[in-house]
Amino acid sequence: SAAGVLVCLLEYPRSRRKKGSTMERCGQKYLTAVVKLLGPLTRNYYIRAILHAALAVPAGFLLSTILGTVCLGIASGIYLLAAVRGEEWRPIEQKPQERPQVGGTIKKPPSNPPPRPPPNTRKKQPEVGG
Repeated sequence: SAAGVLVCLLEYPRSRRKKGSTMERCGQKYLTAVVKLLGPLTRNYYIRAILHAALAVPAGFLLSTILGTVCLGIASGIYLLAAVRGEEWRPIEQKPQERPQVGGTIKKPPSNPPPRPPPNTRKKQPEVGG
């Protein structure tokens, strides 16, 4: 059961994407602090792949835990592939929200009046037929 807690600790916090935005899971910031505290042991995907493979070995000896063994083996393979591609776990950091100031959005009021139609077209045309 300690292995399950360790796997949950590693897997729950999402990593930040290289491009785009990542939604943070509910309560993730607390586990992110723990994962950041452990440093390269948890950020490096090679180490995660080895850890998942090592946890899969003892679980493979019992028939009741064979499904967990398969899941840990697949996770180990995925982490190994991600590590080969140069990926690593990066924390999601909240950027401070900047509020646009009302005066700052209006740069300069217009100096010219809006365009108007010529005077002869402005007059109301008499209706034909009566």
